[in-house]
Amino acid sequence: MTAKAKSKKVTDDMLFTMYMEYVLEHETNPKSVYKFCKLNSISEAEFYGIFGSLETLQKEIWNKFYINTHNLLLNNKEFDNFSNKDKMLTFFYTFFEMLTLNRSYVLFALKQESNPLRNLEQLKGLRRHFKNFAKDLIDAGNDGKVLKVLQHNLEVFSEGAWLQFLFLLKFWMDDESARFEKTDIAIEKSVNTVFELFDNTPLENIMDFGKFLYKETFA
Repeated sequence: MTAKAKSKKVTDDMLFTMYMEYVLEHETNPKSVYKFCKLNSISEAEFYGIFGSLETLQKEIWNKFYINTHNLLLNNKEFDNFSNKDKMLTFFYTFFEMLTLNRSYVLFALKQESNPLRNLEQLKGLRRHFKNFAKDLIDAGNDGKVLKVLQHNLEVFSEGAWLQFLFLLKFWMDDESARFEKTDIAIEKSVNTVFELFDNTPLENIMDFGKFLYKETFA
């Protein structure tokens, strides 16, 4: 008798794929870990060995988008020599290309609740990653400023960068142009504008701009 072949080890990437395929095929989230595992012929123990809940899995998908983007940037040997503005531009272009590859899932995930703010709860981990990336750029920019008064506050300006990201995310979601060319233009214009504002505009005006982006995104 031939021994039964050992089943393939379940990984986080496998669960991401299973989850994304499930919601796209059924147009709803799985009702329970039990049903999700049974449908995909895996055990609950295998699932819980990686994620504590379906909600955690959903959040980790966004973290994976960031990690994949960041790894692509690190693999670009020229990236370290880019200006801070070009690093931010490259990040946005790469990240939105990643989202475009998964557009059907992303649109579902961000539109499943009628309240837009509830849909953003799944982005908490992504927000932390992105703000840390922005802080690194801001910190690098501060190194070249001798006077402390000219240096940018890491928390305030990284939060402004996050609001800019949310604005671009909403723009991309609504973009119907071929190859999402309008989103590319919006990325370029917004990054150029924000860096110009950060360099030449008083802090209170920066905060007003951040409030404008927030209003335009969620109004």
